[in-house]
Amino acid sequence: MTDLATTLSGTQKVAVVLMSMDQQAAASVMQQFSESEAEEIAGEIIKLRRVESAVADKVMNEYLELTVKGGWSSRGGKDFANTLLEASFGAERAGDLMNRVASNMAGKAFEFLDSVEPAQIMTLLDGELPQTIALVLAHMRPEHASPVLAGLDEDLRTEVAQCIGTMGVAIPEAVRVVADTLKSRAGAVTSTGDAVEAVGGVQPLVEIINRADVATERALLEQLDQIDPELAEEVRSRMLTFADIVKLEKRDVQQVLRGIDTGILAIAMKGSTEAVIDVIKSNLSERNREILEDEASSLGPVRASQVEEARAEVVRAIRDLEAQGSITVQRGDEDEYVY
Repeated sequence: MTDLATTLSGTQKVAVVLMSMDQQAAASVMQQFSESEAEEIAGEIIKLRRVESAVADKVMNEYLELTVKGGWSSRGGKDFANTLLEASFGAERAGDLMNRVASNMAGKAFEFLDSVEPAQIMTLLDGELPQTIALVLAHMRPEHASPVLAGLDEDLRTEVAQCIGTMGVAIPEAVRVVADTLKSRAGAVTSTGDAVEAVGGVQPLVEIINRADVATERALLEQLDQIDPELAEEVRSRMLTFADIVKLEKRDVQQVLRGIDTGILAIAMKGSTEAVIDVIKSNLSERNREILEDEASSLGPVRASQVEEARAEVVRAIRDLEAQGSITVQRGDEDEYVY
């Protein structure tokens, strides 16, 4: 047992300590962590489930320099992690965090695909049912899944997108079987680990489409309109657009604009509303604002496809920063900012 305690990671040891504490005390400790740290800890609590008292004793001694006596047993698992997050961050935020924990843990079953080229992944998935392909893509990183989806045959791509958008909770065994099968085909030798709940739905589809090129995005949504209008409408309602930059706080707009070339920005602003233009200009330094205005005034007629691609580049920057937790994007059912 003591050998196990010495092999635990720092995050696992924190999880053991919290599992060993009174719930109220554990919640107080959890509140001191950031949400991203709490996610990691909650994931370890779910995986550890129960820990032998000897291991818990050793960890507590290491961190608290105390001698813990008695034969109590630490408790973990999904229910305990959820209860702890609720007590620390509130029920609504806890629900979001648990969804992210479940998605991250499920995605680990397919981590071996991270280093595989999109064309090779398409070969691995050749002949699979749309539902199977959807399961895999929904749990890959969106920026990695997007070129795979874009490379599928048009009809198959639409079916897969519909499956991702309407997917509910996947059976853990299904995740394990699919991952093991693909690993076997790819000649991978690493273990899949324990499978957990895998959640699909509209949001994974939105994140994949947001990273696709403009032509693929347009074609896919048009095809979804034909076979599942309700799904297509919901996807559109959740997708970011260039105009959504007005929903960001000033500091977030400034962070987004720092990574965008003024030439691209000038093209993206073509035909935009005054509200969008004002937000962009007001969040640039005086020098960059002058450069942007010079760029904009020197532009002649610009192809609509160029404008769309420039706007897509801004949207991708927003999505990347949001995924990193660097900025916050207001959603459709939240209060919007008025400028």
